[in-house]
Formats: sequence, structure tokens, C-alpha cells
Amino acid sequence: MDLRTLRELPLTYAEVGATAGPLPAGYHHLELSAPIGRGRARFEQAADAVLRWGMHRGAGVGVRVDADSEIAEVDAVALVRLGLLRAPCRVVYVINEPDRRGFAYGTLAGHPESGEELFSVRYDPADETVSAHIRAFSRPATWWTKVGGPVGRLTQRVIAKRYLRAV
Repeated sequence: MDLRTLRELPLTYAEVGATAGPLPAGYHHLELSAPIGRGRARFEQAADAVLRWGMHRGAGVGVRVDADSEIAEVDAVALVRLGLLRAPCRVVYVINEPDRRGFAYGTLAGHPESGEELFSVRYDPADETVSAHIRAFSRPATWWTKVGGPVGRLTQRVIAKRYLRAV
């Protein structure tokens, strides 16, 4: 599966953009955050890393990402890999605010899950805290992820925590 092929694939869920508001019913929800430093310079560094796929590329444990855009932008496609697992995604929105930056991508046909995941960093000017955030909704899209149930959710949580530490 190459990146050009991904451009032709449809998203696998209807609730596009829902990680920006209330998470939709009928999905497993995931919300994690962690402080990652202090100060505007730290925020800018982390924001740049997130938008350049740094949460993914820095996660370790064999996570790889190939994207058709160096910086996450709407409609950019990516193939996230974990060992033999292939997870095609498309960026559905980007956050570019003074104190909050990041992006959300949605699953494409061929992804083992169906849903959306938001990767962002925030700067709190009141105390200069910088924090990383992940927000997602998903459900199994293949027979083997349905059978795997809790193991898949645990794997998602473990990798999400690694994403937070990566920036």
C-alpha cells in the first residue's frame, strides 16, 4: 500500500471532526494528557514536533509513520505501522491557535479500527505549563480486532502514552 493509493480510500466513519467536541456514542473513547514542560519556547518546540508527526516518530516500539506531507495538513495521508500492522489515516483538521496546536486524523479503509484521533499540545499562559493531549474514538473494523477486544484497547492506550512522552 503506497501513499498515492491512500488518497483514493474513503474514511471509515461518519462523525468526521468529532474529536473537536463531544465524542460520539457507539465507540470506545480515549482521553489522555500529560505535562511536558514549561514556557512558550517549550510549547513552540512541542507544537512543531506534533505537526511534523513527532508523536508518532518518537514513540518507539516499532511505530513508523510515512506521510505524504512533512507537516500535518488537511487531507494529508499517512500510513502508520506497528510491526506487521498497517493503519492508513487522513488528516481531517488542524489546530493552529496561539496556545494550542495539533491535528486529528481519521481512519481509512484497511485500518484495523474505525474512528478518529486528535494529537495536540497546549500552553497555559497563567502558569506557563505545556501539556500534550490525545483524544480519540474508535471501534474495531476487522474481525481480528473485534476478537482482540480488550487487548486492542490496551495496546491503543499504551501507544498513546508513548505518543505523549515522545514530545
